Amino acid sequence: MAVNFRCGMVSIVGRPNVGKSTLLNRLVGQKIAIVTDVPQTTRQQIRGIYNDERGQIVFIDTPGLHAGRDKLAQMMQQSAYNMTADVDCVIHLVDSSEHVGKEEEQIVERLKHVSLPIILGLNKVDMKGKYIPEYIELWERTKGKSVNEFEKFVLMPLSGKTGTNIEKLYDTIFDFLPEGPALYPTDTVTDTPQKMAIADIIREKLFLLMREEVPHAIAVVVEAIEPRRGKTLHIRAVVLVERDSQKAMVIGKNGEVLKQAGTLAREELEVLLDQKVFLELFVKTQPEWRNDASILQEMGY
Repeated sequence: MAVNFRCGMVSIVGRPNVGKSTLLNRLVGQKIAIVTDVPQTTRQQIRGIYNDERGQIVFIDTPGLHAGRDKLAQMMQQSAYNMTADVDCVIHLVDSSEHVGKEEEQIVERLKHVSLPIILGLNKVDMKGKYIPEYIELWERTKGKSVNEFEKFVLMPLSGKTGTNIEKLYDTIFDFLPEGPALYPTDTVTDTPQKMAIADIIREKLFLLMREEVPHAIAVVVEAIEPRRGKTLHIRAVVLVERDSQKAMVIGKNGEVLKQAGTLAREELEVLLDQKVFLELFVKTQPEWRNDASILQEMGY
């Protein structure tokens, strides 16, 4: 281990669809989190691990802060609100190509008295970042002083999509982290359980194919992962929806939507798992699954 080896945990927080998952994938160098343009895609905390000779950074991608009354929404909210627990630094990621939103005000209100180092990640500067002054003004208004007077606070234009200032971001974070041993083996990139990773890949493909039709009513539960003869892995997963009309849409005419989602998911799973995959998908109507504690527990909440 290098002298002055540093290690710590960094929380990435922000409202839905500001690019947290895209940034996380960029930071760890491979895809570990769902990326779609559908808000609230990330439902659980996902940890991505970056290693180099200076140390180890454990990034935590949190669900976007949003309102909701069902048990799933409450669990996501709690996960987002725990954004400063047991971490060494916080990245407040914002979409600098969009106006400040109400969720942003809630986040800054929660962070204004935090003594941790905070990096205001002004994301999507590849899209001109025309609203950067709004985010700076929000922080200054909330804290009642100029951003130049903040302690342990860094403004950083970023692009998770193009990689702008990613190396600078690593440098800044390492400056904030304490010295200490690695928390994970240095060849680890995520601690996401295999079933959850598989379910997320399937869910992502359905989101991409269905867009605004029923994404937030969809859940995926992986029921079985079984080696078959030869090198093929058999994966059986159930897609849950809340109404029969949604079931028909997920299946699609002549089964085309489900078939296409299965093909796309299988191709990605074979790369992820480095072996042949036989993916079996079923669709089941489960009214009120978002309020069913046993289903949410099976999904990893």
